[in-house]
Amino acid sequence: MLVQSSFSVLVAAEDEAACAPLLTYLNNMPHVHLTVMPKVPRDLGDVDAVVTAAGTGETEPPESLTDFVKAGGGWLLLNPADGKPLTELLGVRCGRPGPAAELRVLFRNPKHPLAVRLPDAVYLKSVHRPMDITAVDTEILLYADWQYRHNPVLVCRPLGKGKVAATTLQAYDNPFLQQVLYRLIRYLTGRTEPNRTLGVGILGYAPSVGRYHGQGVQNTTGLALRAVCDENPGRLEQAGQDFVDLKTHTTAETLADDPAVDLVIVATAPNTHADLALQMMTAGKHVVCEKPLALSRDETHAMVSAAETGGLHLSCHQNRRWDVDYLAIRHALSERLIGDLFYLETFVGGFSHPCGYWHSHAPISGGTAYDWGAHYLDWVVSLMPEKAAAVSSSSHKRVWHDVTNADQERIHIRFDGGKEAEFVHSDIAAVRKPKWYLLGTEGAILGQWQDIATYSVDPVLYFHRHDIPATEMTPDLTLYRRHASGQIVPQKLAQPVRQHYLFHQNLADHLITGEPLVAPLTDSVRVVAILEAAKRSAAAGGRPEVVDE
Repeated sequence: MLVQSSFSVLVAAEDEAACAPLLTYLNNMPHVHLTVMPKVPRDLGDVDAVVTAAGTGETEPPESLTDFVKAGGGWLLLNPADGKPLTELLGVRCGRPGPAAELRVLFRNPKHPLAVRLPDAVYLKSVHRPMDITAVDTEILLYADWQYRHNPVLVCRPLGKGKVAATTLQAYDNPFLQQVLYRLIRYLTGRTEPNRTLGVGILGYAPSVGRYHGQGVQNTTGLALRAVCDENPGRLEQAGQDFVDLKTHTTAETLADDPAVDLVIVATAPNTHADLALQMMTAGKHVVCEKPLALSRDETHAMVSAAETGGLHLSCHQNRRWDVDYLAIRHALSERLIGDLFYLETFVGGFSHPCGYWHSHAPISGGTAYDWGAHYLDWVVSLMPEKAAAVSSSSHKRVWHDVTNADQERIHIRFDGGKEAEFVHSDIAAVRKPKWYLLGTEGAILGQWQDIATYSVDPVLYFHRHDIPATEMTPDLTLYRRHASGQIVPQKLAQPVRQHYLFHQNLADHLITGEPLVAPLTDSVRVVAILEAAKRSAAAGGRPEVVDE
């Protein structure tokens, strides 16, 4: 797999629990070698950066630490104490803590290397503690709006050959602040790539998927669309109309030899994913595969092995990790709004004729469950990360005999510890089941499909109706909790604002700065293993199958 430049970070924290979410985030990156201890040791010879948390220290910094920074090291202070020695060192005076509040936090310089692909402003909950700048060379990185003032909350200052930084923000569980502090630690060690750009080639230019990836790349700093490859001249012509200054290829071989392409997005039919990904990785290209990653565990094993051998990136395009209904459910579970999740059902489908493309032909698509199931099962393994102990499946072929896919497939998964999940894809469901049905020890979540149509006026025909596909419309989510009185109380579940191209931004964050993938490769491999076990089970009449993860 792609190996990032490693560096070592020493965290000195007497109360480790106070910054535990940040430590967990840093620990998720294998290239960050993290050591946690209550005090700063005298010997910092093998350390690249030091992070000290509130309460670890005295207002007088250890001489060994200041010498470490002056020699070229980096030091980040979390919620530092207020005292003259630290004030002189940091070039700021930290004020008294104010009330906890929702703060609007902004980058002082939106073009700073730390700000790449991050929003200019966010809202986060934290104790407000202002900083007053006392030195001309202290750089304000973040400030908070507070009573019509811009109060610094994250600063950095050179010290000898190194840098020292401090923040008074304490929302260590906030994803934005986690990213900023990780990037800041890299910045303190001299690791920045503000102008690095990766050339991207799209292999297979279906009109919708190809254009979507092209737009995602174009809207992501650090990625640049260089080439498109397709055997169909009409698709290449369309790609040239969609994007300017684009090189086109008619064979995978010439795309693999293109020196302007660093990363290839394989957007072809599923039965070609493994062979084309292996071909691209053999040529030294990083690879992102459309879902599903492959059709069998043998194929995913070969792909992962090639990535590991070549030190290359391999991942699957799991863009549904940013669907707002999934994000709302994940947030509700993290806040334990339904207690411990133990049962989950999810459904997709309706009663309509399957399409006439390869999606409906099992030898190419893998089968009914391999299409939407690659997304829905990715949600399942994310929300239930325990090992899948057994899979059972059933299928029906009763109506649509002109296609080779089954009319309906059901997959039931039992996880270690007894949790259960079920996915159903049906093209013969005259009445749809809910999209989401989750049971927890303290409540439940129900997600109902929404059928939405828009209308446009026509002066002759009066109007035109345009139906939004139910799969693309956010479902109506309701949370049910048991009140102390015994009543079940429903309430609408809050959902985040829909945003676009976050998969491509996360991909660039991972490739360029080493930040974690939201949809890790291991989850995509697990999905293929579950799909393969389900296919064996259905062929054996629903017999439970062991999952080879």
